[in-house]
Amino acid sequence: MPLNRDASLVGAITAMSALANRTARDETELLANLNGIYQALLTADFSTFDVAAVRAAAPQLVQQIFEAQLKLRSQIPVWAAAGLMSRPVQTALRDLFRSSRYASEMLGELHFRHARLMNGETPHSAFTGPPLCTLVNPAMAAVPLTFQPGDVVLQRGRMHNSAAIARIGDVDSQFSHVAVVANGADGQLVMVEALIEEGTVITPVDKAMAHGLGRAVLFRHRDTAMAGLAAELVHDHVLRAERANNGRILYDFTMELDIYRLLFCAKLVRMAYAMSSSGDYLIPRYPTRLDMRNRDFLDRIGVTATQTFAPGDMELETEFDIVAEWRDYRITSELRLKDMIMTKLFLWMETEGYRFEPSLNIDMIALLGRLSTHLPSGVQDLIASVVAKVPPNMTYDSIGAVAMLHKTAEPLYQELVQLEGESISTSGHQLHPRAVFDALERIKARDPAMIGYLVK
Repeated sequence: MPLNRDASLVGAITAMSALANRTARDETELLANLNGIYQALLTADFSTFDVAAVRAAAPQLVQQIFEAQLKLRSQIPVWAAAGLMSRPVQTALRDLFRSSRYASEMLGELHFRHARLMNGETPHSAFTGPPLCTLVNPAMAAVPLTFQPGDVVLQRGRMHNSAAIARIGDVDSQFSHVAVVANGADGQLVMVEALIEEGTVITPVDKAMAHGLGRAVLFRHRDTAMAGLAAELVHDHVLRAERANNGRILYDFTMELDIYRLLFCAKLVRMAYAMSSSGDYLIPRYPTRLDMRNRDFLDRIGVTATQTFAPGDMELETEFDIVAEWRDYRITSELRLKDMIMTKLFLWMETEGYRFEPSLNIDMIALLGRLSTHLPSGVQDLIASVVAKVPPNMTYDSIGAVAMLHKTAEPLYQELVQLEGESISTSGHQLHPRAVFDALERIKARDPAMIGYLVK
């Protein structure tokens, strides 16, 4: 039985793989090919699919998409050497990776009959769970899937602010955090990372991977000596700061790259590899831009950079091989809906002039958040259900902005969950991305002057 009437999804997957084996004559041709495949994936309509046939074929299709992504990614150095990796080509590649990942995840959700993570259920630790959850690079299939010092793990959490981090740049991403694997003091593998709430921390890898993630990608640099040294140096740097600065290097809300006194997650990875190469190897090669006209939200949370290293930039760092990619299909629908909400919120801010306007309730949350920074860590943990744990260098405006973002996005998310549930129960398939965006526009039309805390 055919998967669908027009087989557009299968055609797009085949075209992705074929493009990696073709030589592009110029940037115009490459852009046309990338954008054509992107549009084919974007318009592949699951409502035309035979649900039973897709469910059975999903494992094969998911693997084909993953291998096509790997092939395309392998062409980036070739295109760069030919002078074709312009900003439009970078954007087209990011768009294509994003749309193909969504297609893959929707296939996996169909395969697992739209099972969702329910209250009380435990998310899988990253790179565990049913076989389809972990996709291993065929070139590394003979190697057991283990972590090594210097590995970089790209991740996505479930919070609305994670979706905002993934969507904050000039090109939408699907990832919100990145960290470095290292050998701990006792020989145990640890994750070295910079967190908003804690600053720099060193955590056993098993614990870090059990932190309720929805997606993760394991990257490995080809220069194992440099990678091992990067892990050692960044681990020791954070450990020294822990002893000298009461436990942490504070989080850098500016997202500036030049000075390493404060760190955000990707900046820590950059610093690790800069130290191990004596400053010769600086990532990212293709940075994210923060050059939107309406910087209201960025200004509120303290971002001053106009160009930065966003976690999703790792996808274009081809000196790192992708060892494996993982997702928990009980969570991916949640992440996708939250992604699309942030895409729309930032679009409305950029094109229609919406800005956050705090209320007395938000002012109280921000005030309590600031006051909580002067309390012992144990007391902060006790009130975290009311006011999230706040670092001492997070401003009153930043706390209020994160609170407004969450309180604006959560009702939208709940409404989309209900709509998607209705679609699944009547047709057996999820909401098409177009349907999600249409639903968000209808919600805005009910009261265009105010969407949550966004005011026009």
